[in-house]
Order: sequence, then structure tokens, then C-alpha cells
Amino acid sequence: MFGLFKSKSTPAISDILTQAAQGELTLIDVRDISEVKASGKIAGAKHIPLMQLANIADRRFPDHDPDLTLDRPIAVYCASGGRSQMARQVLQKLGFTSVENIGGFSQVVSRGGQIERI
Repeated sequence: MFGLFKSKSTPAISDILTQAAQGELTLIDVRDISEVKASGKIAGAKHIPLMQLANIADRRFPDHDPDLTLDRPIAVYCASGGRSQMARQVLQKLGFTSVENIGGFSQVVSRGGQIERI
């Protein structure tokens, strides 16, 4: 079950957190705002709810986030890994080629992710 959404070539969460901290990767929390308000988010992560991701990641959309570019790696997480897998698929359909699903919030925290309250 734990390996359901990950391939053997998936980078370690700690490596992804390091890349995000160094500005080499965009980290996205796709949970709902109520979840983020209750628990916080990983420091430095963008909060883009899954239901808004397609529009915000699509460069043709007026509310497109300019930090989301096709040449920049992205890692996504949610509460348990299911929505982040859907987010990965949404981003891939938009042409993003380097997208990792790193699972759930508590999993990321247990691997060194620092919590930031909003």
C-alpha cells in the first residue's frame, strides 16, 4: 500500500525538501484550505487546492502562477497521497514532465518537513 503511488526511481522526500529549500523545485500542497488552516503546510510550499490546480498551472489562464513553468520540477503532496496523485496527472496533462507525488502531509513532516502556519 505504501508504495502504491511511488516508483522505485522516486527521489527521497528529504532530497525533494532540500531541492525546494534551495529554490530548485516547486513544492505544492493540494489540500483544501480548511486542512491547511488546521495543520499548517510545509514551509515554502505553495498552497494550490486540487480543484484550482488546472487553472493556476495553465499558462493560458489569467490567474496562472508564473512560478509554475514547464522546465522547473514540481513535487506535490496532500493528506494521504490520493489527491496528490491526481494533481500529478493534471500537471502532466498540462505538459509538466518532472512531477513527483511525495504522498501525505504527515509523511513529509516525518521526513523533515518543517510546518508553517498560515
